[in-house]
Amino acid sequence: MTMDWGIYVHVPWCRIRCPYCAFHVVPGEASPPSERFIEQILREADQRTPFFSGEAKTLFFGGGTPSRLPPKTLARIIEGLPLAKNAEISMEANPEDLEAAVLDGLTDAGIRRISVGIQTLSDTRARRLGRLHTLAKAEEALALLKASDLSSWSADLMFGLPDSTTADLAEDLVRLLAFDPPHVSVYGLTIEDNTPFARAVARGRMTPLPDEAWRAQYDLLVTTLRDADIERYEVSNFARVGDECIHNEGYWSDRPYMGLGPSAHGFYPDGQRYRNLADTDRYLSGGDPTAHIEAPTRTQAAMDYVASSIRSRMGIDLTHLAKRHRCEVRHSVSEQLGHAGMVAAGQERIRLTEDGFPVADSVASRLVEGLQDLTG
Repeated sequence: MTMDWGIYVHVPWCRIRCPYCAFHVVPGEASPPSERFIEQILREADQRTPFFSGEAKTLFFGGGTPSRLPPKTLARIIEGLPLAKNAEISMEANPEDLEAAVLDGLTDAGIRRISVGIQTLSDTRARRLGRLHTLAKAEEALALLKASDLSSWSADLMFGLPDSTTADLAEDLVRLLAFDPPHVSVYGLTIEDNTPFARAVARGRMTPLPDEAWRAQYDLLVTTLRDADIERYEVSNFARVGDECIHNEGYWSDRPYMGLGPSAHGFYPDGQRYRNLADTDRYLSGGDPTAHIEAPTRTQAAMDYVASSIRSRMGIDLTHLAKRHRCEVRHSVSEQLGHAGMVAAGQERIRLTEDGFPVADSVASRLVEGLQDLTG
C-alpha cells in the first residue's frame, strides 16, 4: 500500500543565532553557498527516493532561515524533487527578508505557503529575543503576505517570555489580528541547554516565567484566536478552516517523510528513522550525510505515534495503533485521564480536552506509560 509522504529541507543559514535557539544553524552575513547546497540536497534526495513510493504530497523548507536563499535557488530545488503536481510547498521566512520583489520571486518559484517568524510585535521584546526586525518591518511583511497570491500564510508568535505579562501578549495579538492571518503558530519560550538564555538563567540574570503565568498566556492565545475564528488544531497551531498545514499534520499522523539537509531527520515508510550530520561543511562536501539510522521496535514506534498524535485535535487513532503497531492504551489509563478531564476517550480515538491541551506533554507521558502489547 502506497503511503502519503512529505519532504523536509533544512536550510541552516541565519544572519544571527537567536539567544533561545538550539537548532543547527550557521550564523553570519555571508551569502549561503547556493550552488553547492542545491547539488547536495538533490544528491541526497536521489539517494533516499528509492525508499519511498510515488511522489511527495508536501514540501517544507525550514531552518535556519530559508528566506536567506534566493528564490531561484529554491526553484531549482523544487524542480529537482519528486513532488506531486499539486503538492503543498511551504517555507519559513524572517520579516526582514520579505519584500515585494522577493515575495513575487518566491511565488514564481512555486512556494504556496509562507510562515513568517514574527515572534513578537514589540520593538522592546524583539530586541530581547535577538530578532533583527522592527515592529515597522514586521507589519510591512504581514501586509505583503495578506495582499499576496499565496494559497495561505502563517505567523509565528512566541509567549511565556521572562517578565512578560498577559497585557504584553494581548498587545501582540491585537496588532497581529489586524492583518487577518489565516494561520498562527504559537511557541512557549523554553530554555534550551547550551543557549545564551540558558546561561543567563544559570547566572541568575533571567528568571523563567512561572507556570501559572505561562498557562494564563496560553489560555489568552486560545480564547483570543478562537474569537477571531482561528481554531486550535494542534497544541501550538491554529488556523481558519481549510488553512491547516498539511505537511505538519503528517508528523502527527504517522506519515513518512524524507528529511534533507544538515541535521535533518527522516522517517522511512518501513519504519526506519534517520538523522543527518549536524555539520554543514561536511554535508556540503558530499558523501553519505547520515549520522544515525535505526529501526525502532514496534513498541518504540507506538510510543512515538501516541506522543505525537495526541497533540492534534484528531488525537490517537486506536484502530491505526492496533493494526500498525499492535498496541493499545490500557483502559484503566484512558479512563483515569478521562475522569480527570484531560482526555475524551471513545471506541475509535482518544483526544485531548480543553483542559488537556495545555498539559499535553504530561498527558502524552501517561498514555505512553499505559501502552500494552496486543501480541503477548
